[in-house]
Parts: sequence; structure tokens; C-alpha cells
Amino acid sequence: MREILGRLLAFDTVSHRPNVALMAYVRDVLEEAGLVVTLVPDAGGGKANLFASTGPSGMSGVMLSGHTDVVPVDGQDWTVPPFALTEAGGRYFGRGAADMKGFVACAVEAMLDAARRPLRVPLHLALSHDEEVGCIGVRSLIDLLAAAPVKPRFCIVGEPTGMQVATGHKGKVALRATCRGREGHSALAPLALNALHLAADFLGAVRRLQAEVAASGLRDGDYDVPYTTLHVGKMSGGVQVNIVPNQAVLDFEIRSLAGEDVAGLILRLEQEADRIVSPLRAEFPEAAIVVERLWDYPGLGTPTDADVVRFVKGLTGANGTIKVAFGTEGGLFDQRLGVPTVICGPGSMAQGHKPDEFVSVEQIERCRGMLGALVDRLEAGW
Repeated sequence: MREILGRLLAFDTVSHRPNVALMAYVRDVLEEAGLVVTLVPDAGGGKANLFASTGPSGMSGVMLSGHTDVVPVDGQDWTVPPFALTEAGGRYFGRGAADMKGFVACAVEAMLDAARRPLRVPLHLALSHDEEVGCIGVRSLIDLLAAAPVKPRFCIVGEPTGMQVATGHKGKVALRATCRGREGHSALAPLALNALHLAADFLGAVRRLQAEVAASGLRDGDYDVPYTTLHVGKMSGGVQVNIVPNQAVLDFEIRSLAGEDVAGLILRLEQEADRIVSPLRAEFPEAAIVVERLWDYPGLGTPTDADVVRFVKGLTGANGTIKVAFGTEGGLFDQRLGVPTVICGPGSMAQGHKPDEFVSVEQIERCRGMLGALVDRLEAGW
């Protein structure tokens, strides 16, 4: 596992860079052990998903899922090399150690262990790209699995949960509001229409809707933030201070509880956009605020009494379940493939996306224990 983790961390797979070298390494390791491996390249050929299986064919089995891309290290103050394995103080350091190459290393090791066993139920491994930018890459892999004659019975997504069994996370939709005004010289600013001012007015509408949802919307106490959230992450526009800008762009998101009327929330914001610009159109007919959906992924809401929950709790020895604040590909596997899914992996997201990212050796050993118990169960026939 340690050797595999070191190799995985050495690949700079920040989301805007290729990951095919990492996938080729994993493919070679697994094929050398006799596994059947399929790479699913993207349109440009620089990125790929991977699907591998071992054990009897034509049967449902258990799928381990992880992503191979990581977030950037730019502007972060690292005290260890980010793209190398450093072991110190009972921790493995490196970009992606927690999120989530630590689990991927354990999963590859488990596949190699399983390949040496006379499994009665198959084990599968699904690795994807571009998870960090919206679970985009895994969709072509889901298309491949949807066309297969047999689908996995269960899926374990190995995002960091402290090895607790997580049954849910919120869904997310990323949106963009493009605000159009009329340019002009700042000395005559009242004669122009400032697109940044329109964006600020729209941002205020987002905040008012958030306050309403927080006060009287759906609640789920299993989450740290127990309601649907609306968040503006970026606003841009303008050229220089003496020019009234004619365009501004505001990027925002909605992270929704199960059962939330997301389409209704978006409609409310579109109506607010129209309310902002309608009084201006007599003088500025070009005035507009256009809301568009950029990408989305569904939430995960596996019932706590589902078979997959009982199965994975049996592997970990867990008593209860949790829900997590971050999103995963789990909702896509559940909703688009109909594969019951839980999230369970080593480490904590509190260490992810930060300088000196790490996963503890103790957490990795617990993950190896879970996956070892899984291979034992598959060899015994469940």
C-alpha cells in the first residue's frame, strides 16, 4: 500500500492537468496481476476513467470508487513536497493523501489481494477524473456501466469519512448570472448602466433567498448546516475604474437537501433578476440578467436500513451512520445506475484541500482492515 500511495501522490493530477499517466500506472499494476482493466479516455485523450474487475464474471459484486484528481497547491505554504509521499509523526503527507489517493492506494492493494483469491463474488474498482470540478469525468464511466449486462450490487465511495459509514450528502447545482448594462465614461456614470451594480443587486437577492431558506425551509439535523445553502463564490466585471462596465458575471451555487425544490429556487432568482432589470429597460433596452445552469450532481440519500449500509457496517464494526457536507459521485451511481451506495474512507476532509494535507497511518490501517474483510466476504460468497 505504501509503495502504491507513494507512486499515486507523485503524479500531479490537479484537475486541469492530465491524469492518463496515473491511470496507465494503475492499469499496468492490475493487469500484471491478471485483472481485466478498461480505460475510458476523454475526448482529448489526456484524461481517463478506469474500471477493473476480478472474480467470476456475469455476477453482481461490490464496486470501490474513487477519484484521481486533486485540487491545486498554488498559493499554499507547504512544508513538505506536495507531490511526493512524506511519512512523519504517524501521518502520510502529500496532495491528495486524504482526498483521496489514500483510499485509492488501499483499493488497488485490495484488488491485488482479491486477484490471488478464489472469489465467489466479484470485486470492481472504478477510478474517475475531474471529480473536484463537479463530478464531471465519472459520467462517461457511468454510461459504460449502464450498458453492461450486469451492474454492481453495492458501491463504496472512499471519500474521507474517518472510516464512518456515510449515507448521504447534499446535491449541488452550479449557476452563472450574466449581467448586461451599458458602458460609459465614469464622469458620466449616471447616464450609463453599471453591470456590476446589477450583479450586486442580484447578489442581494441570493442572500435574501438564503436567509428565507435558512429560517423556514427544509431541515435535516444530520448535517452540520441543516438546510439548503445558496452561496456566491465569484463576481467579476469591469476593465478599469474610469469605465462604467457593460457586463459582469456572478457565479453561485445551491447545495440542496433531499426533497428541496431546486428548480423552484432557481425560478425565484430568475424572477428577482427580471424585477431588477424591468424598470431599467425603457432607458436601457439591453439591460438583462441571464441565469444559466453550468453543471450539477445529485445528492445521496441511502436509507439507514438499506442492505448496503448493513453490509458495510459489518465490515467496519460501526454502529451508527453519518452524513457529509461535501459532494461525491455516489449520488450519480445511486440515481443513474441504481446501485445502492455509501461513503466510507480514511481520513478527514478537514485535512483536504490544505497545505501539508495528510491522512493518518491509523486511518489507512483501518481502511485496509475494512477492505481485507470485504475480500474475505467475497471469497466466502457474502
